[in-house]
Amino acid sequence: MHFTGGIFTNLTRDHLDYHGTFENYRDAKKAFFDNLESDAFAITNADDRNGLFMVQNTKAKVQTYSTRTAADHKGRILEESIEGMLLDIDNREVSVRFVGRFNVSNLLAVYAAALQLGVAPDTALCSLSALKPVNGRFEAIRSPKGVSAVIDYAHTPDALENVLTAINEIVRGKAQVITVCGAGGNRDKGKRPLMAQEAAKRSDRVIITSDNPRFENPQDIINDMLAGLDEEQKAKTLSICDRREAIRTAVMLAQPGDVILVAGKGHEPYQDVQGVKHHFDDHEEVRRAFGLEA
Repeated sequence: MHFTGGIFTNLTRDHLDYHGTFENYRDAKKAFFDNLESDAFAITNADDRNGLFMVQNTKAKVQTYSTRTAADHKGRILEESIEGMLLDIDNREVSVRFVGRFNVSNLLAVYAAALQLGVAPDTALCSLSALKPVNGRFEAIRSPKGVSAVIDYAHTPDALENVLTAINEIVRGKAQVITVCGAGGNRDKGKRPLMAQEAAKRSDRVIITSDNPRFENPQDIINDMLAGLDEEQKAKTLSICDRREAIRTAVMLAQPGDVILVAGKGHEPYQDVQGVKHHFDDHEEVRRAFGLEA
């Protein structure tokens, strides 16, 4: 199969239950770029520690992008709210309906690829401005009382760090961040305490709950997560196994201006329990808890 090009966005702790080690996972991704032909392009994130490693042996034309360092394509945030951002991309301003520095990186990657495919810069930026967020990725819902909830698929320590960093950059004054999160069963157990640590580090309150327990006991997964917390972090953390009840509790705790992150499931409309996928949608649960129609 011939590829016109490829994009490397980032590499985080995920899929280790399949690859065994982080190095195997990294090398599997690198192999794609190693096999690109000389008439292809390879776009890489210069802000990721593995960005340049990914393309060091490729024959393709390499282009870099960054929000922090020298690169072929640069982006920075000029203004930001929970509705979106005003960005500077290669010295051109563009408004987008995305939030967070990680999304600036993703948009830069799309912009760089569009240019390599022959799209004019202004046309590419107009297209970025028209893009809508993907279902379950930093998807905001507002309550009538002025509380915001963000539904996000974040299910790794790095993803939680990214989305919580973005939320903390837009909360105002004494507003608090309340995080509801869990971890999947029968998957990489090593990331469970790390996820709890990220949530506690970047939130004012944390509720650890069930995600997709699959064939594990949900409380055992929660206990694995809680094991990563120190006493100070545990003091601001609740353990509520029932995900519906966890979301409702977060809404009851929230005050006007607060932001609730409901992480881990995003677009998924189910909970996987003992091999059965039961209907469960974080969007519906948040809307019901807010008193809105689901």
